[in-house]
Amino acid sequence: MAAQSIRVNMTPSHPGDFIRTEILEELRLSVTAAAEILRVRRATLSALLNGNAALSPEMALRLEKAFGVQMDMLLKMQAWHDAASMRARASEVAVQRYQPA
Repeated sequence: MAAQSIRVNMTPSHPGDFIRTEILEELRLSVTAAAEILRVRRATLSALLNGNAALSPEMALRLEKAFGVQMDMLLKMQAWHDAASMRARASEVAVQRYQPA
């Protein structure tokens, strides 16, 4: 089977899920304590962890500096989540394929 025809039908989780379970819970940090370490508002971190805000490059860098998790990996997780979410809404985008004359 050609690599182009392989489809994985799974919805990627929001990177906030990963950050909560693999960083905060593993280190037994509260949202408040993690926000202090990252030097961000608690509400900002909470929105990310609850999937109500996207992971920004700045937040990814803060997480890398504080906890050693690669910002590139986190940003790829966000891009994968965003792409899957948009694909799920593709029928809402009314654009036709351009055909040159």
